Amino acid sequence: MTERAFPVVFAEMVESSAAFYETLGFRRHFQLPPEGEPGYIGLRRGSHELAVVTSDWPRQQYGKPVAVGGVKFELFVYVEAVDALVETLRASGVAILREPADMPWGERVAYVSDPDGNPIALAVGPDTSGPQDSP
Repeated sequence: MTERAFPVVFAEMVESSAAFYETLGFRRHFQLPPEGEPGYIGLRRGSHELAVVTSDWPRQQYGKPVAVGGVKFELFVYVEAVDALVETLRASGVAILREPADMPWGERVAYVSDPDGNPIALAVGPDTSGPQDSP
């Protein structure tokens, strides 16, 4: 059995959303169709994966619409330097939902918005290796 699981992001603009995640260190490894406007893009960051798919996918595959008006998920991404990345994203027009702040559990966390309005937490731990005692 293959031990593999990953979240799928429903996006209005698949290419723009994938490009946003690439600024967070994800790398494209798969795209359908291979040429032209993608309907699916698979991304990897180390051993972690994420897929971005057209927001029509749920209706096409199992007859459910994508929720409108609210967040659909939150993704927590550990980065090397939260403050610097937030400034880079701000300069490129990304909405900053919450400025970087030190959390009681020892991490520094900021929230930004992906192109479809989903909150993305950017975090760095005291030793930048990821969550040890995180909630």
